[in-house]
This record gives sequence, structure tokens and C-alpha cells, in this order.
Amino acid sequence: MKKETLYNKKNRLDLENELKNETFSRVTCSFYRYVFIENPELLRDELYREWSTLQIFGRIYIASEGINAQLSCPENNWNLFVDTIRSRDFLNNIPIKKAIQDGASFYKLTIKVKEEIVKYNVDKGDYDMNHVGKHLSAKEFNSKLEEDNTLVVDMRNYYESEVGRFENAIIPDVDTSRDLLPEVKSLLNGHEEDEILLYCTGGIRCEKASAYLIKNGFSNVNQLQGGIIQYAHDIKSQGLDSKFLGKNFVFDARMGERVTNDIIGECHQCGRPADKHLDCGNEACHILFIQCDKCYKEYDGCCTKECKDFASLPIEEQRILRKDPEKVVSQTRYSSRVKPKLTRINQS
Repeated sequence: MKKETLYNKKNRLDLENELKNETFSRVTCSFYRYVFIENPELLRDELYREWSTLQIFGRIYIASEGINAQLSCPENNWNLFVDTIRSRDFLNNIPIKKAIQDGASFYKLTIKVKEEIVKYNVDKGDYDMNHVGKHLSAKEFNSKLEEDNTLVVDMRNYYESEVGRFENAIIPDVDTSRDLLPEVKSLLNGHEEDEILLYCTGGIRCEKASAYLIKNGFSNVNQLQGGIIQYAHDIKSQGLDSKFLGKNFVFDARMGERVTNDIIGECHQCGRPADKHLDCGNEACHILFIQCDKCYKEYDGCCTKECKDFASLPIEEQRILRKDPEKVVSQTRYSSRVKPKLTRINQS
């Protein structure tokens, strides 16, 4: 009996071309839930079968502690997709947040079983998911921002806040989630009795972070319900002023969703106002950086002239050079800020 294939076997370029040639619209969305999952591997395989049939793409992590999903669903299959969620008791009524701005986000379906659905790497004794921070609506969050002795903390990596953040937010200087919680605890040292407001992209990072802070002696911890994504929807539908400025960074090919027209970032090459993140055009580099339109033309979407020159070589020559660590050109070799590799979808 032939073994069932529960993973993608096509190459990236073929998948990108198939996405480009689709004749229907897609909806990008996200959801998460901290809930005990007895058999993550079984759930992984079940969802892969169901969602492959519905032509769903995305990145989904499943662990015994819960599920974290960002995905793209064909618009005409939306109701069927929702049915696959609602049919499971432990996922029923889970909030599903549609993207602020749609676009080509994912080109394949990836579902992985992990130890954690957010890689914090803190001891289980340092948090209790039965005691998390108070969830605040957009209106409540705005009101709290105006109060004295209130501290607002960005629970994301520093490069995400470069293009968008709440006014007066504390920005932890970390690259990865595994460094975040100890850093935030250190930054808030001495403010255990003050009101703490946490926010992140969709809420999941704040969930365990709030539990961690409460377990470590912080008595008044709040978190933005549904994160920046839900906040952006709510300020628009409710006619509220946005206290969040700029773009919401996302970990897919869009790399950002505009919330307000404020440009708070700077081009990493010339310093001009800019808030467009790029994955360096040098396939050997892939460092994440901000680039303005002028520098994009000058550097062909690469982070340095050296990367531009390397990327302009014939592909076979690049492949040969990449086998020799001394000859490959890549800023990830020299930067202490090795940022995540994000796959760019060719939309030209």
C-alpha cells in the first residue's frame, strides 16, 4: 500500500507560479489557542489532509500546549475552512482574525509539530497559563494609555517595532522570542505594582508573556485583545483614534500591513524615511532590512553593493562560490543581528 504524502513535494518556483496564476481571491487570517492537545501529530495529519483539499496555504505550529496558525484560504472555501475549525470542540469559538491588508502571503501549506507554539524557552515553572493578563479591547487599551503610571510594552522583536508601534512603548532590544521574556522582566524591574500594557501582532506572544510576568510578581498585567491586527480592525469599525503608528510587521511574504500613514522607520542604507522590509536579493544572504525606493533601484533590492555584485553573477557561479565560506558574500556572516529569512513571492 502506497504511503500517504502529507507534505509538499513541489519546488518553490512552481508553487509561486501556481499562486500567481490563480483565478480566485484569497483571505489571509490567523488564530491561536493555548489548549491541551493530547496527540499533536494526529491533529497535524488531520488538518493537513483537510486543508490541502481546500487549497489552504500557510504556516501552522501545533504542540501539546496549543495551536498557532497563519494561513491563506481561497475565498470560495472560507466557510468550509471555518467548518474544519468549529467541528473540533477544543477549537470551537476560537477567534479568527482576518488580515488588515490582503495580498500574496503564503505559497504552500506547512504544518509542524513543535515543543512550543511560540519559542520562548522558559521553564514551565515560570508561568501558569491559567493566570494570564486581563484582555483589553481597543477602546479600553486607548484609555489605559492615557493614565499615569501605565507602561506599554512591545512584545515583539525590535525590527518589528521599527516600522510600527504604539506611542511611548518600551521596545525590548531583542532579535528572537527566546530572549524576550527575561529582557522584559529586567526592563520592568521596580514597576511590579504599576499597570502594564502588553501588545503584539495577534495576541499569542502576550498570552504566555502575561502569565510569565504575573508568576514573576507583576500584579497588574493587561494585554491587547487580538493584538495589533484586531486593534486595526476595531479602530476602523468603531471610529477610534489610532494610538498605533505605522505598519504592522507580519512573518509572511507581505512583510507588513499598513495601519496608519505614518512612516516611522528609516532606510538602513541612506536614512531616508522608509518602512518597507525586504529580504536581501542575494540568495546567499537573506538578511531582513528596510530599504527606500531610491536605494532599491541603486542596490537591486540587496542590502549592500557587495551583495548586489554577488547576486548579479551567473547562478552556477554563485552556487560554486557558496560552497566556500571564504568566498560567499552574505551580511548574515558579519551581522550580530541575523534576522529571519522570509520567502519573497515574485509578483512581477
